[in-house]
Amino acid sequence: MSLGAGYWSCACGCRTGRTRSCCLAAARAGKITILSVKPQTLSTILPDIRAGLDADNLVLSIVAGSPINVIRRGLGIEKIIRAMPNTPGQVGQGMTVWTATEAVDELGRQQAQAILGALGKEIYVGEEGYLDMATALSGTGPAYIFMFMEALIDAGVHMGFSRRIAQELVYQTMEGSVAIARASGTHPTELRNQVTSPGGTTAAALYQLEKGGFRTVISKAIWAAYQRSKALGELAEK
Repeated sequence: MSLGAGYWSCACGCRTGRTRSCCLAAARAGKITILSVKPQTLSTILPDIRAGLDADNLVLSIVAGSPINVIRRGLGIEKIIRAMPNTPGQVGQGMTVWTATEAVDELGRQQAQAILGALGKEIYVGEEGYLDMATALSGTGPAYIFMFMEALIDAGVHMGFSRRIAQELVYQTMEGSVAIARASGTHPTELRNQVTSPGGTTAAALYQLEKGGFRTVISKAIWAAYQRSKALGELAEK
């Protein structure tokens, strides 16, 4: 398997800095080539590896905002899979949304599922447009979660908890909340209502969140990420 992520696993197994010969060797090393470079470097990578690929090669791209057409033009092949993973894949808890061209056969799809499934969960979609949506929701999602966690921890410290205790309270609360949502299959609204007693502490807190436009801000943030993802794709197509 050929790999690309700033450094390259060449046929000889070395991990030297990226050079044209290393790119070509990586492309020739196997039948599956994974593109995982920065979007701004993709245009310089594709010509380097094109000569090392043939019609039977499968290319799996996790390059953000780079449409399949860009990869198709740059490499001159049809068997292309485009995927949008997220950073929790580093610990096997990722969420990846992916699609494939019609040229990718059943074996190729099974291989993609095996690779992406190693990162966590994977979902196939039939239209490439869903990748921009996934970029805004699950791809960028960890950043939203981390910022929310940061705000909760800081509030805990402000009240008087040590940072260590505040972090543990927040981490476990978030993990437990996701676990009960998955296990129960209940809509989040109903779960929230179960925690909210009339005139209680939760009701007071939720009132402030609604008053501050919590839902609206989250929605606008995700929409902004979605629009940016589409814009990057349009730039790449030019």
